[in-house]
Amino acid sequence: MIFAGACQSCYEAILSSGANFASSPKRVLIHAFDPVFVVEKIAYTSIHDPIAIREIISSTITGFDGIGGVETRGKHRLGVPKTEF
Repeated sequence: MIFAGACQSCYEAILSSGANFASSPKRVLIHAFDPVFVVEKIAYTSIHDPIAIREIISSTITGFDGIGGVETRGKHRLGVPKTEF
């Protein structure tokens, strides 16, 4: 999973280079927590589940003006057995 870019970066070039998510489609200033919210959602969603882009981006502060991307599966894997330590 690759999240790239910064405020007012070239969104289209970043996605065409292989990033899953990038900022900023409307060339606006994004909030510093927006990339954290996106990556957190992906990290804690099961690897078997695709995540709707609307679901990911609607949880950000700047929304669709500040963040865009492509459909992505979650990255969380469950390992067993759990140890006592």
